[in-house]
Amino acid sequence: MSVVIREVQEADLPTILRITNDAIERTDALWISTPFTMEQRRKWVADRQAQNFPVFVAVDGNGVVCGYASYGPFRAFECYAGTVEHSVYVSSECQGRGLGRLLLNQLIQHAKRAGFHVMVAGITAGNEASIALHHRLGFQNNGILPQVGRKGGRWLDLLFMTLCLEAVSKPEKDFP
Repeated sequence: MSVVIREVQEADLPTILRITNDAIERTDALWISTPFTMEQRRKWVADRQAQNFPVFVAVDGNGVVCGYASYGPFRAFECYAGTVEHSVYVSSECQGRGLGRLLLNQLIQHAKRAGFHVMVAGITAGNEASIALHHRLGFQNNGILPQVGRKGGRWLDLLFMTLCLEAVSKPEKDFP
């Protein structure tokens, strides 16, 4: 499958909304029970762009958006400014084709160029496909928070994985 990774465009929003809401309704990947509206997705993209955070889409050879990815702040406090948390979602019909890897790799490269130090993944423990993808790209397990979420009548555990984006482990300056 021929795929192009590019910045999001306004015309991509309906498909991003469909992918997001499908993940909400059919999986534990998003710990949300209420589907998003188009206006909420539009605001999310606008907020990311206003803060100079990327939103990428994977587009197949027919021009169909098959997935999207972004990163943003890990925590709101200034001393976390060198750390970002990401999300990657691929439509159910396009999963298993390597698109998640392409999107995540694009995010990693972007975050490195932007000067971030660590990228965090918050993954539902038991999501073996996502965990394996992150391991393949160098992420390390950093702990599980047991039963911190509840969806579909079940308690969910949250696995944190991180990737150090820099070769140096000691910052030359404090953020911001």
